[in-house]
Amino acid sequence: MAGIPHDHYEPKPGFQTWLHSRLPIVSLMYDVVMFPTPKNLNWMWIWGIVLTFCLALQIVTGIVLAMHYTPNVDLAFGSVEHIMRDVNGGVMLRYLHANGASLFFFSVYCHIFRGLYYGSYKAPREVTWVIGMIIYFLMIATAFMGYVLPWGQMSFWGATVITGLFGAIPGVGTALQEWLLGGFSIGNATLNRFFSLHYLLPFVIAALVAVHIWAFHTTGNNNPTGVEVRRGSKAEVEADTVPFWPYYVIKDLFALSVILMLFFAVVGFMPNYLGDPDNYIQANPLATPAHIVPEWYLLPFYAILRSFDNTVWAVQFVHFITFGIVDSKLFGVLAMGGAILCMALAPWLDTSSVRSGRYRPMFKAWFAVLVIDFVVLMWCGSQVPSTFTGWVGLIAATYWFAYFLVILPLLGVLEKPLLQPASIEEDFKSHYADPVAGPAE
Repeated sequence: MAGIPHDHYEPKPGFQTWLHSRLPIVSLMYDVVMFPTPKNLNWMWIWGIVLTFCLALQIVTGIVLAMHYTPNVDLAFGSVEHIMRDVNGGVMLRYLHANGASLFFFSVYCHIFRGLYYGSYKAPREVTWVIGMIIYFLMIATAFMGYVLPWGQMSFWGATVITGLFGAIPGVGTALQEWLLGGFSIGNATLNRFFSLHYLLPFVIAALVAVHIWAFHTTGNNNPTGVEVRRGSKAEVEADTVPFWPYYVIKDLFALSVILMLFFAVVGFMPNYLGDPDNYIQANPLATPAHIVPEWYLLPFYAILRSFDNTVWAVQFVHFITFGIVDSKLFGVLAMGGAILCMALAPWLDTSSVRSGRYRPMFKAWFAVLVIDFVVLMWCGSQVPSTFTGWVGLIAATYWFAYFLVILPLLGVLEKPLLQPASIEEDFKSHYADPVAGPAE
């Protein structure tokens, strides 16, 4: 599918022509910043620039922190304290990096749920969506390994729990777990592996982000109506779009500045609010914390992992039909991975011909419950396991899978959508009428 037709960079005679014929980097930058963008995008389309900032922040602060960090079980905790106490600006660097991860995940969740609501995963953007979900999965892996590096109590025992899940995989589980750990238990080899991968993966993510941007510049941006930009003539394209520069660049920079004010307020005044106090205690293999939890942004999937124990009939049934191969531990691992996979498969699970949730009344209600369900899962993951939280978590986990595997496919058949606008221009005029001509008819 061809991209949206637009004016391309024309180099001037001289140096510009010489450079363009050898390295068309200016042309590439021009096509990015002058790309025709739907002119009806709302404020939910600000998260791309926030995520780009977060990625750059994490890479820059991570490189500097790595210069002072020592990936050794005897020295790691002390090296973090050295960064905090002795390195110039070390406190700010570490808190920017730690809280930057939280801003990164908060932004990516807003980005994902916006895509789910407005149908940004639908054709022709399926590949763009899948690449985005791969980026999200790598973010989870990077964040988990970064959480281990301070070598505090929660770092050590969180790594013990998560790496132990690999041992549940039939056949190759033990070998895979030993390879990941670098031995039979968590130790120096584990810390070295996690440090190396935590340093490497952000650059892999950056490369995939470039592909992600390339993908949606090929298909064009989605927009709140879900109606595609008309491509019949240049006049129609110009009626539906505005250049990314200066309109959306200024809007995005304004939104980023507001978010950064809040971010720096957190970093400056409450930098440890989202952290766990146990991680300021050096790792002790002989003392297990009372309650082992991951960072807040991984809590929903941690809750799904914990929800499927031996008392759940579905676990018992699968255990029976697989002759004991799939136990509760493996079932929980599959459920946790399946929860992310369901989102990745949304382009094929959603059977509706209407892209945007704005015109789907039944979908709006079910989607609102999904957002609440995600928050409930996050709360369940943060709580000490009990009968009550177990039941709440199980119900919430069941709804998560039901939404993607049952409700979303059925809505495409049962739902009667509202009338969509004929074009982006029509939608734009309905919201922003000409002050001279009056409201559009």
